[in-house]
Amino acid sequence: MHDYKQRCTWVSDDTVYIHYHDHEWGVPIYDDRLLFEFLILEGAQAGLNWLTILKRRENYRHSFDHFDAEKIAYYNENKYNELLANPGIIRNRLKIQSVIINAQAYLTIQQKCTSFSDYIWQFVDGEPIQNQWRAQKQVPTNTTVSDKLSMDLRSRGFKFVGSTICYAFMQAVGMVNDHLTDCCCYNHVMRLGKRFIPSAGDPITGHRNTQNLC
Repeated sequence: MHDYKQRCTWVSDDTVYIHYHDHEWGVPIYDDRLLFEFLILEGAQAGLNWLTILKRRENYRHSFDHFDAEKIAYYNENKYNELLANPGIIRNRLKIQSVIINAQAYLTIQQKCTSFSDYIWQFVDGEPIQNQWRAQKQVPTNTTVSDKLSMDLRSRGFKFVGSTICYAFMQAVGMVNDHLTDCCCYNHVMRLGKRFIPSAGDPITGHRNTQNLC
């Protein structure tokens, strides 16, 4: 049976890609652990195809204790060497080191801010940006918002968080809706974004009053 749904043009016919596009990409995420997972995976993707990372996602989860930052932050040299020898992940020394460093920086943000989610969502005032792109060539690879997020993350010690990586992260976790307007997911993702917008001052898994949280 053929699937004739209209999708964003970057989606291939790979079932892993299709499932990710249809069920995850652009859906607003407010869970700290899952946000951390996506930030790490986007960093791992640097210089590679996103599908390469998606197909290793379960290996990453298993190898990095399901992205439990409190465990990752205390990885020792033996664990680091184990990861370097792990064929199920990208065996890049700097990228593996960055996961440990980022886990430590992530925990610091959790201690200083209300949550990692609130910290992240403050860059879009707690509300997903609803773009209206008609063609893939219109979709940017970075914006002034991703520039600010990148700069702030780097100032806090994070690695592999350049502006392009940050914008890909923002797209993935629903901080921006970059589905094309004729994509089958566009309206659904837009409705999800509006559903999670609370009244001012209400706690969310990321709230509107998110300026200068830490």
